[in-house]
Amino acid sequence: MSTVPHASIPRLPLRTIHVEVVEGVDRGKHATGDRLSIGTAEGNDLRLTDPKVSRFHVELGAAGGAVRVRDLGSTNGTRVGVVRLERGEIALGASIELGQSRLVIRDAELVTVESASEPRFGPLIGASACMRRLAARLGKVAAADTSVLLVGESGTGKELAAQAIHEGSARASEPFVVVDCGAIAPSLVASELFGHERGSFTGADRTSHGAFERVKRGTIFIDEVGELPLALQASLLGVLERRRFRRVGGDRDLTTEARVIAATNRDLREEVNAGRFRLDLYYRLAVVTLELPPLRERTDDLPMLLEHFLRELGSSAEVEDVFSTETIAELERHPFPGNVRELRNLVEATLTLGEAPVLAHPRPASAPALPDAVTDALLDLPFRDAKRELVDGFERRYVTRWLERTHGNVAQAARDTGLDRSYLTDLVRKHGLREK
Repeated sequence: MSTVPHASIPRLPLRTIHVEVVEGVDRGKHATGDRLSIGTAEGNDLRLTDPKVSRFHVELGAAGGAVRVRDLGSTNGTRVGVVRLERGEIALGASIELGQSRLVIRDAELVTVESASEPRFGPLIGASACMRRLAARLGKVAAADTSVLLVGESGTGKELAAQAIHEGSARASEPFVVVDCGAIAPSLVASELFGHERGSFTGADRTSHGAFERVKRGTIFIDEVGELPLALQASLLGVLERRRFRRVGGDRDLTTEARVIAATNRDLREEVNAGRFRLDLYYRLAVVTLELPPLRERTDDLPMLLEHFLRELGSSAEVEDVFSTETIAELERHPFPGNVRELRNLVEATLTLGEAPVLAHPRPASAPALPDAVTDALLDLPFRDAKRELVDGFERRYVTRWLERTHGNVAQAARDTGLDRSYLTDLVRKHGLREK
């Protein structure tokens, strides 16, 4: 079997950052990369021993000439000066404080990473740099046989990525079975995964084979794995460790050779910190973690995706005949909360109506200095009161919008927004809104 010379593999430039602990018990520890997870648990890019730092504390990412900071639901927070920062950007050279540690973040060298030579990997499409890099990593993962965790916003194509991994693997001739934990009642997830014996519960009038039994040596794609109740997380962990399971109500062990690919639009590291997801199961699932980028970060792929959906929907028209230059410019500014799934629906609506529908939330070409909600009346209040009024107003409008979109279905709204369901329920009650 011939091998491809290393020099012939396409490569793309990638900006990285360097973070170093300059104060605290871990002084001198450092890490470099384009995205860095910091905390006390194994699996972090920079592992600290500071007792005031959470297991998964903060994630840093290179963002052009700045650093993107996202606190992972830590107990003691991430501070920039006197400000506790949950999510935002800071300048290169700035420092952050975690627990009793202070870290400085600097620019690092520009590196090159492997990329795919073709703008397609299985059913995934994209010629942008981030998609070519993803396709190259998917190809490597497909050739291996390890567990994979796919993360990303709703509608970014996590199931397509799982399918691409399966089709590119040695298991391609075996079944590909999908279990969507977000679409199944919690009481039925165990039966869907492991099957059940006749008479094991009310309505079980026959023996049912679950996904682990049906898949044989194929691939099980567990979507929205973050929705699994803790009791079932223990059962899934047992299967991954021992490669054995029992049907619900069964008394004998069955074996499995399935490969497991899981996906979530939540950050399981935050769920681990909150005690809602088992750390040991996270390690088992996230042997390799791949993130699918949101559509707003790869607008270069819009023309290719528009053409793909036109053909998929049976149209032979050219993109420019269906979408004007002005419309495409609007699409490039649109935030696409529903990502590629939203784009496909838009193309279908355009073909049905004969014109592109009006975009509900266009993204301005340049952000205003202050949000419209910051009125002079708010600016005249004490800071604490102004902040509370502004945040309450945002929460109320945001939750109301998503309850309207999901017809009051809090579970669906939580999945679509990436919010924890219990937190979203608290916001509904706080603002006196109605849920389904």
